[in-house]
Amino acid sequence: MTTTGNRTSIEADPVLPTIRVVREFDAPPARVYRAWTDPALVVRWMGANDLTLRLDTWDARTGGSYRYAAPRDGAEVAAFYGSFHELRPNERLVQTMTYEGLPDGVCLETITFEDLGDGRTRTTSVTVVDTMEARDGLLVSTEHGVVEGFARMDSLLAEG
Repeated sequence: MTTTGNRTSIEADPVLPTIRVVREFDAPPARVYRAWTDPALVVRWMGANDLTLRLDTWDARTGGSYRYAAPRDGAEVAAFYGSFHELRPNERLVQTMTYEGLPDGVCLETITFEDLGDGRTRTTSVTVVDTMEARDGLLVSTEHGVVEGFARMDSLLAEG
């Protein structure tokens, strides 16, 4: 696996139920955005290293929807679904996400793709949930799965 000096910054707002994730990638915005939206690429990087990702639905367009699950040893460990509210290629992605284990909680996530020049991109994701408890639960999974997934995305982007 290719590694870079890129670090993932994860911050929970102390008074609001939000999480902010910032990460730089060694690829231009078009390639990073494609890794986020192309189902053949999404399954290669998203999630923790000890899980696989199965896309049941993936319609990455404004107004589209998705559902994915993480199976392990034949059992579904977790599943998520949501809607793509806005896809602005190479610039912005807005989506909802619901963990099927907690169907009353809906997250709203906005991801921006900033061109840093020299073939580099900074992504900033802001996720809003309805309670501080939900934020804290999401933070635990974010710290594990997102960091590992982004490391795999680095390798994927290095392939060209």
